Amino acid sequence: MIVTTEILFKAAYGNYAIGAYNINNLEQIMGLFRGNLDSQAPFIIQISKGARKYANKVMLEGLIRSADEIFPDAVFAVHLDHGDEETCYDCINSGFYSSVMIDASHEEFDKNIEITKRVVDAAHAKGIVVEAELGQLGGVEEHVKVDEANAKLTDPNRAKEFVERTGCDSLAVAIGTSHGAFKFSGSQSLHFDVLSEIQKNLPGFPLVMHGSSSVPQEEVERINKAGGKILGAKGVDATQFKKASTLGVTKVNIDTDGRLVWTRVHREVFAERPEVFDLRVPGKIFIAEYAKFIAAKNEYLGSAGQLADVRKLVS
Repeated sequence: MIVTTEILFKAAYGNYAIGAYNINNLEQIMGLFRGNLDSQAPFIIQISKGARKYANKVMLEGLIRSADEIFPDAVFAVHLDHGDEETCYDCINSGFYSSVMIDASHEEFDKNIEITKRVVDAAHAKGIVVEAELGQLGGVEEHVKVDEANAKLTDPNRAKEFVERTGCDSLAVAIGTSHGAFKFSGSQSLHFDVLSEIQKNLPGFPLVMHGSSSVPQEEVERINKAGGKILGAKGVDATQFKKASTLGVTKVNIDTDGRLVWTRVHREVFAERPEVFDLRVPGKIFIAEYAKFIAAKNEYLGSAGQLADVRKLVS
């Protein structure tokens, strides 16, 4: 059942966070639905501009509609991740998406507001909710590239003004995470002090953490052992998700970790079984491994076991 993120956030606020997982293909979608149903969690499917180009937006929409039919007990939102204005309008007009993100965070404050407000007005006219971003995460994720020198934390004192002037429904905040597999070096962590100030200025308002993959070291080690070369990768400590959820974070974006699972499975299969040429062999393994990964991540988020209560809200 496709719902808006607004419904999911009302159920989660202050108690747990909803996992928002990026997908690109059939195997990811199958593993995603299985993992969330195995852990009885509501979830958010994220489709990026890059994914829409890679798999074709019509193909992705068809796969998700099919999964909704195959897994009728699932409750989820379909969300555009890091959309520009043109892509947001395309998704709003498609009649398929329940949520879009307009990312104008690279613009000056007033320009960000101007762009975001236009998207909000268009989306709300069709009952679609909008995520916006204030502050900038460093790192690389598809078309989003910000070097660390230009990354900046969200200013808590401007967050309230931004929300009031744009009318957005949730706000992605920069509190120390970054895109990609190389998020931290040394002992850096999340800026919970900044997050706490933002929550004080926006009580009850849903906040979003981007760039929140944990980059499990076991996955990295296994990839490298099977011929990979991913050195120095480090992500967000998943045990910090729960604390973040008590400070208003209701949505946590996870993309890189799923890519690592895919890479590990395929490298190991082809390294250990060089005679294999049937794509379904690693595909089946990946679906099962990705489902396990999703279920485990939902435990950290606190969304595991929440599906029955969410279904009551939408039934």
